[in-house]
Amino acid sequence: MKDEDSDNRLGSYLRARRELVSPARAGLPPGGNRRVPGLRREEVALLAGISPDYYLRLERGRDKNPSQQVLEALARVLQLDDIERTYLLGLTAARPRAPRRKRPEHVPARVHQLLAHLPMPAFVEGRAFDVLASNPMAVALSPRLRPGENRLRSLFLDPEEQAFHQDWTKAATDIVAALRTTIGDDIDNPWFVELVGELALSSQRFRTLWARHDVRSLDGGTAVVNHPVVGELRLHRDKLAIDDVILVVYYPDKDSDSDEKLQLLAALSPAEPAGTAPDRPTLGSYPKAP
Repeated sequence: MKDEDSDNRLGSYLRARRELVSPARAGLPPGGNRRVPGLRREEVALLAGISPDYYLRLERGRDKNPSQQVLEALARVLQLDDIERTYLLGLTAARPRAPRRKRPEHVPARVHQLLAHLPMPAFVEGRAFDVLASNPMAVALSPRLRPGENRLRSLFLDPEEQAFHQDWTKAATDIVAALRTTIGDDIDNPWFVELVGELALSSQRFRTLWARHDVRSLDGGTAVVNHPVVGELRLHRDKLAIDDVILVVYYPDKDSDSDEKLQLLAALSPAEPAGTAPDRPTLGSYPKAP
Protein backbone atom coordinates (compact mmCIF):
# COMPACT_ATOMS: atom_id res chain seq x y z
CA MET A 1 0.00 0.00 0.00
CA LYS A 2 1.51 3.31 -1.09
CA ASP A 3 1.15 6.31 1.19
CA GLU A 4 -1.63 8.28 -0.49
CA ASP A 5 0.02 11.58 0.47
CA SER A 6 3.47 10.72 -0.92
CA ASP A 7 3.06 12.84 -4.08
CA ASN A 8 1.92 15.94 -2.17
CA ARG A 9 3.54 15.78 1.24
CA LEU A 10 3.63 19.54 1.74
CA GLY A 11 -0.06 19.99 0.93
CA SER A 12 -1.10 17.03 3.07
CA TYR A 13 0.88 18.34 6.02
CA LEU A 14 -0.53 21.86 5.73
CA ARG A 15 -4.07 20.54 5.50
CA ALA A 16 -3.65 18.20 8.48
CA ARG A 17 -2.12 20.89 10.68
CA ARG A 18 -4.63 23.65 9.91
CA GLU A 19 -7.44 21.26 10.86
CA LEU A 20 -5.90 21.04 14.35
CA VAL A 21 -5.79 24.82 14.99
CA SER A 22 -9.07 26.21 16.29
CA PRO A 23 -10.15 29.76 15.39
CA ALA A 24 -9.90 30.69 19.07
CA ARG A 25 -6.25 29.55 19.24
CA ALA A 26 -5.52 31.62 16.15
CA GLY A 27 -7.20 34.70 17.63
CA LEU A 28 -10.24 34.54 15.32
CA PRO A 29 -13.93 34.56 16.26
CA PRO A 30 -15.39 31.03 16.05
CA GLY A 31 -18.25 32.06 13.74
CA GLY A 32 -21.10 29.82 12.70
CA ASN A 33 -21.73 27.15 10.09
CA ARG A 34 -18.11 26.07 9.87
CA ARG A 35 -17.90 23.10 7.55
CA VAL A 36 -14.31 22.16 8.34
CA PRO A 37 -12.48 21.51 11.63
CA GLY A 38 -9.84 24.05 12.51
CA LEU A 39 -8.98 26.94 10.25
CA ARG A 40 -10.29 27.59 6.76
CA ARG A 41 -7.76 27.92 3.92
CA GLU A 42 -8.52 31.60 3.50
CA GLU A 43 -7.96 32.20 7.22
CA VAL A 44 -4.53 30.58 7.08
CA ALA A 45 -3.67 32.69 4.04
CA LEU A 46 -4.86 35.90 5.72
CA LEU A 47 -2.88 35.24 8.91
CA ALA A 48 0.24 34.25 6.94
CA GLY A 49 0.07 37.30 4.69
CA ILE A 50 -0.28 35.42 1.41
CA SER A 51 -3.10 35.26 -1.12
CA PRO A 52 -5.82 32.61 -0.73
CA ASP A 53 -5.15 31.48 -4.30
CA TYR A 54 -1.47 30.90 -3.59
CA TYR A 55 -2.24 28.98 -0.40
CA LEU A 56 -4.71 26.81 -2.32
CA ARG A 57 -1.96 26.04 -4.83
CA LEU A 58 0.32 24.94 -1.98
CA GLU A 59 -2.26 22.60 -0.48
CA ARG A 60 -3.13 21.08 -3.85
CA GLY A 61 0.50 20.50 -4.76
CA ARG A 62 0.58 22.96 -7.65
CA ASP A 63 3.50 24.84 -6.08
CA LYS A 64 5.98 22.63 -4.25
CA ASN A 65 8.74 25.17 -3.82
CA PRO A 66 7.54 28.07 -1.62
CA SER A 67 10.10 30.44 -0.15
CA GLN A 68 11.42 29.98 3.37
CA GLN A 69 9.69 33.23 4.32
CA VAL A 70 6.30 31.77 3.31
CA LEU A 71 7.01 28.53 5.18
CA GLU A 72 8.07 30.43 8.31
CA ALA A 73 4.83 32.43 8.17
CA LEU A 74 2.78 29.25 7.80
CA ALA A 75 4.65 27.65 10.69
CA ARG A 76 3.74 30.62 12.86
CA VAL A 77 0.04 30.52 11.88
CA LEU A 78 -0.16 26.75 12.36
CA GLN A 79 1.59 27.12 15.74
CA LEU A 80 4.27 24.54 14.97
CA ASP A 81 6.95 23.73 17.51
CA ASP A 82 10.64 23.51 16.57
CA ILE A 83 10.50 19.88 15.43
CA GLU A 84 7.32 20.45 13.40
CA ARG A 85 8.77 23.61 11.85
CA THR A 86 11.94 21.78 10.83
CA TYR A 87 9.82 19.03 9.30
CA LEU A 88 7.77 21.58 7.34
CA LEU A 89 10.90 23.26 5.98
CA GLY A 90 12.14 19.87 4.81
CA LEU A 91 9.05 19.12 2.70
CA THR A 92 9.84 21.51 -0.15
CA ALA A 93 11.11 20.41 -3.53
CA ALA A 94 14.13 22.67 -3.15
CA ARG A 95 15.63 20.52 -0.39
CA PRO A 96 18.10 18.00 -1.86
CA ARG A 97 17.20 14.42 -1.06
CA ALA A 98 19.88 12.43 0.69
CA PRO A 99 21.03 9.35 -1.21
CA ARG A 100 19.36 6.21 0.10
CA ARG A 101 21.49 3.48 1.53
CA LYS A 102 20.66 -0.07 0.49
CA ARG A 103 22.62 -2.00 3.10
CA PRO A 104 20.77 -3.87 5.87
CA GLU A 105 20.45 -2.43 9.34
CA HIS A 106 23.28 -4.01 11.27
CA VAL A 107 23.95 -4.26 15.00
CA PRO A 108 27.70 -3.77 15.65
CA ALA A 109 29.44 -6.55 17.55
CA ARG A 110 30.42 -4.17 20.35
CA VAL A 111 26.72 -3.41 20.94
CA HIS A 112 26.01 -7.12 21.45
CA GLN A 113 28.74 -7.12 24.08
CA LEU A 114 27.21 -4.06 25.71
CA LEU A 115 23.75 -5.66 25.77
CA ALA A 116 25.17 -8.76 27.44
CA HIS A 117 26.68 -6.67 30.25
CA LEU A 118 23.80 -4.29 30.94
CA PRO A 119 21.83 -5.34 34.05
CA MET A 120 18.69 -3.45 32.99
CA PRO A 121 16.31 -3.95 30.04
CA ALA A 122 18.02 -2.87 26.82
CA PHE A 123 17.44 -3.49 23.13
CA VAL A 124 18.41 -2.18 19.70
CA GLU A 125 15.81 -0.78 17.31
CA GLY A 126 15.86 0.24 13.66
CA ARG A 127 14.24 3.24 12.02
CA ALA A 128 10.88 1.52 11.59
CA PHE A 129 10.98 0.36 15.24
CA ASP A 130 12.07 -3.19 14.47
CA VAL A 131 13.70 -4.90 17.45
CA LEU A 132 17.10 -5.92 16.05
CA ALA A 133 18.69 -7.26 19.24
CA SER A 134 17.86 -7.40 22.95
CA ASN A 135 19.11 -8.71 26.26
CA PRO A 136 17.28 -11.16 28.54
CA MET A 137 16.05 -8.38 30.81
CA ALA A 138 14.30 -6.68 27.91
CA VAL A 139 12.48 -9.90 27.04
CA ALA A 140 11.65 -10.42 30.71
CA LEU A 141 10.15 -6.94 30.75
CA SER A 142 8.11 -7.66 27.59
CA PRO A 143 8.20 -10.66 25.22
CA ARG A 144 7.37 -8.17 22.44
CA LEU A 145 10.98 -6.96 22.77
CA ARG A 146 12.38 -10.15 21.26
CA PRO A 147 14.47 -9.70 18.12
CA GLY A 148 12.29 -9.86 15.03
CA GLU A 149 9.35 -8.08 16.65
CA ASN A 150 8.20 -4.64 15.52
CA ARG A 151 7.18 -2.18 18.21
CA LEU A 152 4.56 -0.46 16.04
CA ARG A 153 2.88 -3.77 15.21
CA SER A 154 2.91 -4.77 18.86
CA LEU A 155 1.54 -1.46 20.07
CA PHE A 156 -1.37 -1.32 17.63
CA LEU A 157 -2.17 -4.99 17.00
CA ASP A 158 -1.33 -6.87 20.23
CA PRO A 159 -3.86 -6.52 23.10
CA GLU A 160 -1.24 -7.64 25.63
CA GLU A 161 1.08 -4.81 24.59
CA GLN A 162 -1.77 -2.33 24.82
CA ALA A 163 -2.55 -3.50 28.36
CA PHE A 164 1.16 -3.35 29.20
CA HIS A 165 1.24 0.45 28.77
CA GLN A 166 -0.55 2.38 31.49
CA ASP A 167 -1.07 5.27 29.04
CA TRP A 168 -1.44 3.41 25.75
CA THR A 169 -3.06 6.40 24.03
CA LYS A 170 0.01 8.58 24.60
CA ALA A 171 2.41 5.78 23.68
CA ALA A 172 0.59 5.21 20.39
CA THR A 173 0.45 8.92 19.56
CA ASP A 174 4.15 9.41 20.31
CA ILE A 175 5.42 6.45 18.30
CA VAL A 176 3.47 7.36 15.15
CA ALA A 177 4.74 10.94 15.33
CA ALA A 178 8.28 9.64 15.83
CA LEU A 179 7.90 7.37 12.80
CA ARG A 180 7.01 10.39 10.64
CA THR A 181 10.15 12.12 11.89
CA THR A 182 12.61 9.25 11.46
CA ILE A 183 11.35 8.19 8.04
CA GLY A 184 11.85 11.66 6.58
CA ASP A 185 12.10 11.57 2.78
CA ASP A 186 12.27 7.79 2.52
CA ILE A 187 8.51 7.33 2.18
CA ASP A 188 8.66 4.98 -0.83
CA ASN A 189 10.96 2.45 0.84
CA PRO A 190 9.23 -0.95 0.35
CA TRP A 191 9.53 -1.96 4.02
CA PHE A 192 8.05 1.35 5.15
CA VAL A 193 5.21 1.10 2.62
CA GLU A 194 4.45 -2.46 3.73
CA LEU A 195 4.43 -1.58 7.43
CA VAL A 196 2.25 1.53 7.10
CA GLY A 197 -0.11 -0.31 4.76
CA GLU A 198 -0.52 -3.22 7.16
CA LEU A 199 -1.17 -0.97 10.15
CA ALA A 200 -3.54 1.29 8.21
CA LEU A 201 -5.62 -1.72 7.14
CA SER A 202 -5.64 -3.28 10.60
CA SER A 203 -5.95 -0.36 13.03
CA GLN A 204 -8.41 2.54 12.93
CA ARG A 205 -6.38 4.29 15.62
CA PHE A 206 -3.24 4.11 13.49
CA ARG A 207 -5.10 5.50 10.47
CA THR A 208 -6.35 8.42 12.53
CA LEU A 209 -2.92 9.23 13.97
CA TRP A 210 -1.15 8.84 10.64
CA ALA A 211 -3.58 11.29 9.02
CA ARG A 212 -2.71 13.94 11.63
CA HIS A 213 0.87 14.20 10.31
CA ASP A 214 2.24 14.75 13.83
CA VAL A 215 6.04 14.78 14.04
CA ARG A 216 8.21 14.66 17.12
CA SER A 217 11.33 13.03 18.50
CA LEU A 218 11.08 10.04 20.80
CA ASP A 219 14.45 10.27 22.47
CA GLY A 220 13.71 9.67 26.11
CA GLY A 221 11.18 10.02 28.86
CA THR A 222 9.50 8.01 31.58
CA ALA A 223 7.06 5.15 31.07
CA VAL A 224 4.72 3.43 33.51
CA VAL A 225 3.99 -0.15 32.53
CA ASN A 226 1.92 -2.98 33.99
CA HIS A 227 4.02 -6.14 34.16
CA PRO A 228 1.99 -9.35 34.55
CA VAL A 229 4.39 -10.79 37.16
CA VAL A 230 5.82 -7.92 39.24
CA GLY A 231 3.08 -5.32 38.69
CA GLU A 232 3.47 -1.63 38.00
CA LEU A 233 6.93 -0.36 36.99
CA ARG A 234 8.01 3.23 36.54
CA LEU A 235 11.00 3.27 34.20
CA HIS A 236 13.07 5.98 32.56
CA ARG A 237 13.95 5.51 28.88
CA ASP A 238 17.08 6.73 27.12
CA LYS A 239 17.98 6.32 23.45
CA LEU A 240 21.54 6.38 22.13
CA ALA A 241 22.39 6.47 18.41
CA ILE A 242 25.09 3.96 17.43
CA ASP A 243 25.93 3.95 13.73
CA ASP A 244 22.60 3.40 11.92
CA VAL A 245 20.70 1.91 14.86
CA ILE A 246 19.45 3.03 18.25
CA LEU A 247 20.21 1.52 21.65
CA VAL A 248 17.23 1.83 24.02
CA VAL A 249 17.72 1.40 27.77
CA TYR A 250 15.06 1.29 30.49
CA TYR A 251 16.01 1.85 34.12
CA PRO A 252 14.28 2.76 37.43
CA ASP A 253 15.16 5.27 40.10
CA LYS A 254 17.78 3.84 42.44
CA ASP A 255 16.34 2.03 45.51
CA SER A 256 12.77 2.70 44.36
CA ASP A 257 9.90 0.22 44.45
CA SER A 258 10.40 -0.28 40.71
CA ASP A 259 14.10 -0.96 41.29
CA GLU A 260 13.24 -3.77 43.71
CA LYS A 261 10.70 -5.21 41.29
CA LEU A 262 13.18 -5.10 38.42
CA GLN A 263 15.73 -6.99 40.55
CA LEU A 264 13.07 -9.63 41.22
CA LEU A 265 12.39 -9.82 37.50
CA ALA A 266 16.12 -10.28 36.87
CA ALA A 267 16.20 -13.22 39.26
CA LEU A 268 13.35 -14.84 37.35
CA SER A 269 14.70 -14.19 33.84
CA PRO A 270 16.90 -16.57 31.81
CA ALA A 271 20.61 -15.90 31.56
CA GLU A 272 21.14 -16.67 27.84
CA PRO A 273 21.17 -13.85 25.27
CA ALA A 274 17.89 -13.16 23.52
CA GLY A 275 19.53 -13.14 20.08
CA THR A 276 19.49 -11.00 16.99
CA ALA A 277 16.87 -10.40 14.33
CA PRO A 278 17.65 -11.24 10.70
CA ASP A 279 18.95 -8.32 8.65
CA ARG A 280 16.45 -6.45 6.49
CA PRO A 281 17.03 -3.54 4.09
CA THR A 282 17.66 -0.34 5.97
CA LEU A 283 15.42 2.71 5.75
CA GLY A 284 18.51 4.91 5.75
CA SER A 285 20.48 6.63 8.45
CA TYR A 286 18.79 8.49 11.27
CA PRO A 287 18.36 12.23 10.69
CA LYS A 288 20.28 14.41 13.07
CA ALA A 289 18.22 15.88 15.87
CA PRO A 290 17.00 19.39 15.01
